[in-house]
Amino acid sequence: MIDILIVEDNKELAEVLCDFLRAENYTVSAAENAEKALLLYQGYGARLVVLDLMLPDKDGFYILEKIRAQSNTPVLIVSAKTGKDDKLLGLDLGADDYIEKPYDIDIMLAKIRGIFKRRYSLDELIDGDIRINKADRTVFLNKPLEMTAKEFELLLLLIENKGRTLSKEYIFNTIWGSDSDSEQQTLTVHIKRLREKIEKDPKSPQRILTVWGVGYKFV
Repeated sequence: MIDILIVEDNKELAEVLCDFLRAENYTVSAAENAEKALLLYQGYGARLVVLDLMLPDKDGFYILEKIRAQSNTPVLIVSAKTGKDDKLLGLDLGADDYIEKPYDIDIMLAKIRGIFKRRYSLDELIDGDIRINKADRTVFLNKPLEMTAKEFELLLLLIENKGRTLSKEYIFNTIWGSDSDSEQQTLTVHIKRLREKIEKDPKSPQRILTVWGVGYKFV
């Protein structure tokens, strides 16, 4: 699933917005018409749709109705249509917000951050380009990562304690339990597997650091 689907027929404007959003560590796709937008949405899904109303084939209201027929994905309408009737129709059809063109990019980014905070902060933990969904126990790093249950729990524990050194005993007892038959060597193996999945160079880790004689720290 992508973070943000931008539906905008102005190619230059779409590219600028994509660049700003990617700089904020969102994954972004863009569509210049309704047909492509719906294909992308149905194929990949999105956590937010930024939707222009005036498109070359169908208008944005058509897309909004299609989305609302199957999900409650947040939709932010961005349009040069400034009339009250258009705003009311968009909101009545289920849009989460409506912003007029031309817009200030900082206002746009603030609105997007606000939507993500309201809708996803309880279920998601984001650290740089790593995104953990606690509800469905998935991890994304540019793409979905395959994680065992223990790998997921270990990564979540480390990120939730970012910057703190956690002792091997504490990590082991938290993830496996003090009465587990597993040996602490299991922790070493799981740390190695996590590094292989999230580090650019697992042999020279930059995220999960070993604090010799103590344990591990996520930075």
